[in-house]
Amino acid sequence: MAAERARTAIPRGVWALGLVSLCMDLSSELIHSILPLYLAIGLGASTLTIGIIEGVAEAIALIVKMFSGVLSDVFRRRKPLVLLGYGLAALTKLVFPLAPSLSWVVAARFADRVGKGIRGAPRDALIADLTPAHVRGAGFGLRQALDTVGAVAGPLAALAAMALLNSNFRAVFWVAVIPAFIAVLLIVVGVHEPERSTHARASGPRIDMHAIRRLGREYAIVVIIAAILTLARFSEAFLVLRAQNVGIEVAKVPWVMVVMSFVYAIVAYPAGRAADRGHATQLLHSGFLALMAADVVLALAQSAPGVYAGSALWGLHMGLTQGLLAALVAACAPEDLRGTAFGVFNLVSGIALLIASAMAGWLWEMHGPAATFYVGAGLTFVAWLALLLHGGDRMRVGGR
Repeated sequence: MAAERARTAIPRGVWALGLVSLCMDLSSELIHSILPLYLAIGLGASTLTIGIIEGVAEAIALIVKMFSGVLSDVFRRRKPLVLLGYGLAALTKLVFPLAPSLSWVVAARFADRVGKGIRGAPRDALIADLTPAHVRGAGFGLRQALDTVGAVAGPLAALAAMALLNSNFRAVFWVAVIPAFIAVLLIVVGVHEPERSTHARASGPRIDMHAIRRLGREYAIVVIIAAILTLARFSEAFLVLRAQNVGIEVAKVPWVMVVMSFVYAIVAYPAGRAADRGHATQLLHSGFLALMAADVVLALAQSAPGVYAGSALWGLHMGLTQGLLAALVAACAPEDLRGTAFGVFNLVSGIALLIASAMAGWLWEMHGPAATFYVGAGLTFVAWLALLLHGGDRMRVGGR
């Protein structure tokens, strides 16, 4: 039994990266769970403006991942980019409580997402480097689960801070600074890259069209399915706005993100272990159905229970699909192109997210919240059909 536990153990470096994600997501979600309300109430931004800001912010993060992923392959060094990305995100947390106007808040939001983009693909590639193939799904699931524990703790901290600080948005933003800098410290002392030869460090792969073609057909299918799905899953800022729309008090709105993130956290790791046992396709099907159900419930919601139920289903979808998609990318990509693979994957997803959030904001302004979520359900159905047509019987997270 001891030998089996050792064989299936997740490396310490992956645990450390998971704790880093927990701390930074706690900081980020503490801010983001109230930021849409601050933009709308405190700074007078419209729903369309918020949709565009959120779409551009998240798209920036995903697009920057393309370039950081390529660089991590070329130089065969991932930790410096991970540290740079988390460090930049930590510094931006200081701007939110000090910002004198909407433009400063928007600039801080964009810079924060640049930091996320710099760290994202190298971090995922580093997890793939550190994790044996037979626990790859569990490794990505653990990182996603710890990340989402932070996403639960962030809105809870926001709720407590809003109550203690009399709903003073700027004072609450100061609380977010502490866990952000703890995350940076954890990277410095707890994350170490696997040993590579001097030649490997000095001569990474040449990134050209031949290298891109080496990623293969199965990788392309994963990217396409994820892109269509991202078009259907616009920014979670719209969950917060939906909560306000049905009459939930401003101080209690972060509960929506708590519910979503709690379900996400408890599902992500078991989903990763199930993927390791060969159930990747079933998990994807279930995740798509959960998102369709979430959109329909949120479209029909007339009060707080409906929004909470829809948010829980949204979290179920995230837990079933997000770590799994990352593990599938790692399984499809050659070892020397993992950073590039995650970069391209996130570039395509970033473009899709920008389109999705802008479209959601426009639909909300022109046709109301229900139309926004009904269109999301329809796009999810299209993505599910794409998966059904592909069949998905060859999807595995345990290697090429």
